[in-house]
Formats: sequence, C-alpha cells, structure tokens
Amino acid sequence: MPYVNIKITREGATPEQKARLIQGATQLLVDVLGKNPKTTVVVIDEIETDNWGVGGESVTGRRKRGE
Repeated sequence: MPYVNIKITREGATPEQKARLIQGATQLLVDVLGKNPKTTVVVIDEIETDNWGVGGESVTGRRKRGE
C-alpha cells in the first residue's frame, strides 16, 4: 500500500487543487510503479508559514522581505 505525504504551506489551496494533487500523485504511482490506485493513500499536510523554515528563517519572514 503506497503512502504519499504532500506538505504545502497553508496559503489557500482550493479543494479542487487538493483533489488534483491526490489524483495526480496516485496516477504517478500507477504509471511509474504499477501500483494499485485503490490501495494508494495520499495525505496533504498544510503547514503554517511560521512553522516552515528555509535557510534558517521562517517562510513568513522570507515573504515579508519579498523572497
């Protein structure tokens, strides 16, 4: 049973976009590894930008500086 965990920042991904991510990740495992889509699990974790760091700084801080 394949398990895919997608982590994105919580910035308003729509339910439709999340559905496309789930469908796309599932199809990728079918196409590349021949996995059964009925047993493929996809989880999307949405993380607050204060809780996601890059280069020693939160994404919130980087975005405030325009990065």
